[in-house]
Amino acid sequence: MARIAVLDDYQAVAQSIADWADLPDGTEVAFFHDHLADEDALVERLAAFDILVLMRERTPLRRSLIARLPRLRLVVTTGMRNASIDLDAARDHGIVVCGTPGSGAATIEIAWALILGLVRHLTEEDAAIRAGGWQRTVGTDLAGATLGLLGLGRLGRAMVPVARAFGMDVIAWSQHLTADAAADVGVERVEEDELFTRSDILSVHLQLSDRSRGLVGARELALMKPTAYLINTSRGPIVDQDALIAALESGRLAGAGLDVYDEEPLPADHPILRAPRTLLTPHLGFVTWKTYTEWYPAAVEVIRAYVAGRPINVLTAKL
Repeated sequence: MARIAVLDDYQAVAQSIADWADLPDGTEVAFFHDHLADEDALVERLAAFDILVLMRERTPLRRSLIARLPRLRLVVTTGMRNASIDLDAARDHGIVVCGTPGSGAATIEIAWALILGLVRHLTEEDAAIRAGGWQRTVGTDLAGATLGLLGLGRLGRAMVPVARAFGMDVIAWSQHLTADAAADVGVERVEEDELFTRSDILSVHLQLSDRSRGLVGARELALMKPTAYLINTSRGPIVDQDALIAALESGRLAGAGLDVYDEEPLPADHPILRAPRTLLTPHLGFVTWKTYTEWYPAAVEVIRAYVAGRPINVLTAKL
């Protein structure tokens, strides 16, 4: 008999989206809708489970936690990459880690929602009209503005056609981006500092790594126009949070739209909640019915394959 824990099912939909009853007889599945950050609490909850199903990076599996879960044999993460799992530790403890295919491309929709919400002051105007007000703000045109893309990978490239539809110019930079690669998608490749100085809207589309952590700091934010907006739907630590808050509080930046944070879920006393001119969403980039209906059924298939002795979509640590 295998016991399976499905973690961080915030919307309480995982059970209905996939056919968990299709798993082998005797399998028990428990669904947890809350989030635990404390390691001792996690150990108490998870010690009796053989298999964990993770929704992206909501619950990190660090070496210290893995070492305290001796029964654990399989970890299934939605998506084919999860930087919060210590793959080396999993390998050392004989744990198989598998992923689920799926695009997760809906993240760019949240990026554009944040952009439009900020430049047209939608949350402020919504609150004002409900309070009896009318037309309190003046919006910023996207037509003719410059979208700067920090990263031109799969999601960065997907931003380009939408920007063109709005009549925007598009520039991009990342460490290994070439002028030819940028030109292939109709984008001008610029140097790093120029990206910050020219962008009216700067949107982050990098993977989190040692190289990208804190890449957008006080110096980079100081290069930006005071009328510019920063959008981050990638990973929170890419942007120095303290520097961003300081830029917003000093008026050095027109606003910021954030879907990702250095700590998730955000605690009630998190300083970003008090920062002015922000539009905040709770890491909704991949949270759509289409994505969930790809990932959760795929997780069931991964478990079935593992139980049958034929693991699929195995994620391996770098030796």
